[in-house]
Amino acid sequence: MLTKNLLQVLKELKNQKLRTLLTLFGIIWGTVSVILLLTFGSSIKKQMSKNMHGLGEGICIIWAGKTSVNYAGFPKGRNINFNNGDAEYIREHVPIVKNISPQYTRWLSVRVKDKNQTFGVHAVWMEFKDMRNLISREGGRFINPIDMEKRRRVAFIGFSVEEKMFGKGKGLGEIIYIDGTPFTVIGVLKEKIQNSTYAGRDEDAIFIPVSTYLGIYGDKYINVIICRASDVHKTDQMKDEILTAFAKKYKFFEKDTEALSIWDTTEMDQFLDSFFLGFNIFLGISGIMTLIVGGIGMSNIMYVIVEERTLEIGIKRAVGAKKYVILLQYLFETFIIAGIGAAIGFLISQGVIAIVNQFPLEDYIGTLALNLAIAIITIVIITLITLIAGWGPAKHAANLDPAVAIKGK
Repeated sequence: MLTKNLLQVLKELKNQKLRTLLTLFGIIWGTVSVILLLTFGSSIKKQMSKNMHGLGEGICIIWAGKTSVNYAGFPKGRNINFNNGDAEYIREHVPIVKNISPQYTRWLSVRVKDKNQTFGVHAVWMEFKDMRNLISREGGRFINPIDMEKRRRVAFIGFSVEEKMFGKGKGLGEIIYIDGTPFTVIGVLKEKIQNSTYAGRDEDAIFIPVSTYLGIYGDKYINVIICRASDVHKTDQMKDEILTAFAKKYKFFEKDTEALSIWDTTEMDQFLDSFFLGFNIFLGISGIMTLIVGGIGMSNIMYVIVEERTLEIGIKRAVGAKKYVILLQYLFETFIIAGIGAAIGFLISQGVIAIVNQFPLEDYIGTLALNLAIAIITIVIITLITLIAGWGPAKHAANLDPAVAIKGK
């Protein structure tokens, strides 16, 4: 029966070539629109998120500021400075903190043989690596506990530092002189995109152990503290607790947000999620409107098919065919039309995705891929539109009076 219905509908479609082509074009174009628009939207969001997370994921960057409120006998406008033990102080007094690291920064002269340049040198703890996504190229590593304990003169360098001072792929294991002191390069940053920064880009930076740095320079104050909550959804709570802890230690009003300057990178994640939710909904609606036009064409062609087969329907009803059998038959035929158009649309979309991926656009839109969620959404939308488009003609066919249908022909 299925084969017979399929052959019958293909025959009817062949007899209605122009209507069929226009209808199929609407379904094909609508399918391509929904898939490509949602795929581009999803890919762009992922790439923007990836670029943003070049700075770090779920982190807060904290600078000491200046008080803006008179408190406990101290006037406003008092400078707050982070002392060397403040990172440990926060770890002890704010249990919600999962990772934390102080960051000392100096711009120093760096020499390799006859090459001299100035780079930002940052002294950090080993936890800094995970918070700031400092992934080493194969064969290298970041600072470890033994480096910290033994105050080793080791350095993790950005890939741009390597290229400028040694040549690409030639820095690992070499000696680099930082302000005249020799350091061994233990790791080179794996290339990454970083679209935001607060102390220079990581590709142009050099990272050394805090213990080694303090042994050489003996700084009293920390430039910046980086931290991350145990749960990203508790970042606001972590910020409040950090402000309270430092307010207690440095005697300022605990609601004085100017005493500490906190850059919460999770706020950008929240913005991106909200923005792209709306953006993808807009793109999806745009594609759905095209599919609706195709659905109207499908409905029209099915009405034509029903009118041309009125006698056949009347005979079937006269010999005992149930209404639901006629209804399901014409719904099935509608789904055949939609299925043909959707299948072609999926193939065209895959072809377009493959072609676009051949161009060097990964830094901007990422690598396009038709994921399962988009495929399911597209199929659900096509199914609903097909059901709505086919229901009217199918219902009309099922409700035809047998006598009137036979007599009318």
